[in-house]
Amino acid sequence: MEVMTPYGPARVEIDEAAGPRLLLVLTHGSGGGVDAPDLLAVRDAALRAGATVARVTQPFRLAGRRAPGPAARQDEAWIDVVGGLRARYPGLPLVQGGRSNGARVACRTAGGVGAAAVVALAFPLHPPGRPERSRVAELRGAGVDVLVVNGDRDPFGVPDAADAARLVVLPGEGHEFKKDPARVGEVVAEWLVGRTG
Repeated sequence: MEVMTPYGPARVEIDEAAGPRLLLVLTHGSGGGVDAPDLLAVRDAALRAGATVARVTQPFRLAGRRAPGPAARQDEAWIDVVGGLRARYPGLPLVQGGRSNGARVACRTAGGVGAAAVVALAFPLHPPGRPERSRVAELRGAGVDVLVVNGDRDPFGVPDAADAARLVVLPGEGHEFKKDPARVGEVVAEWLVGRTG
């Protein structure tokens, strides 16, 4: 389905669980899409764990751009999309997340959309080689529990365990989780099941 935002349409692909326990809304990084192997692995594992999963292609990507533009615009569009999904699935607890830039959006908007938790995949702690430009304030500012899954070889850095409800660092993985994306899905599903009982 498409959802119109002030900055163009967003596309939402929904996979519904039977008798879902929560709604998991995921999005991509700056240059990627919702068919990234780790996002598909999270979708599959979350469905098995009883979550309805919505994968959102943000307006800037539908328009063919790799750069998301100003954070405030990106966040405003995201809040519109998630608001539409919450109206479609009333009563389901919302967990939102994404990979890289999408993880940043999920952290920044968690309070605004009433998310119960955030899943941050490959959270880009800083630009490569620029640790002085830390984005840890976005992670700390989520206001809800955040699961962070990062690779130990990620050039964007790895957050500190104190800055998340749970930090899982996967050995041998870089920013794209190319070695074992299924493991990323398992980690997320285990965490979701632990939160919903």
